[in-house]
Amino acid sequence: MLYKFKTKAAGDLIMLEADGRRLLEIIGKDPGPTGIILPEQIAAAQAALDQAIAAEETRQREADEAARAEGRAPVRPPVSLRQRAVPMMDMLRRAAKDQHEITWGV
Repeated sequence: MLYKFKTKAAGDLIMLEADGRRLLEIIGKDPGPTGIILPEQIAAAQAALDQAIAAEETRQREADEAARAEGRAPVRPPVSLRQRAVPMMDMLRRAAKDQHEITWGV
């Protein structure tokens, strides 16, 4: 399954199910086949993504430091949450500016 996010403020955003589901769960939305992020929910969604990204980066720094302390090379995920979230963050910013909702599956 793919998630296709739409808003009048930006072009469509298509994500693989795992990535779309993860972002929706982070922002507190049901990752069902259809849904909506209302304009008044966008600020909270942005804050939740920012917080999750910061937490992941802190965990990664700590893991890197622990690996170096043990004489191992740090292991990084191929794609970070920050990289996965950038398109959604851009869509959220644009939708907030123009006061448009974001929908998926409709």
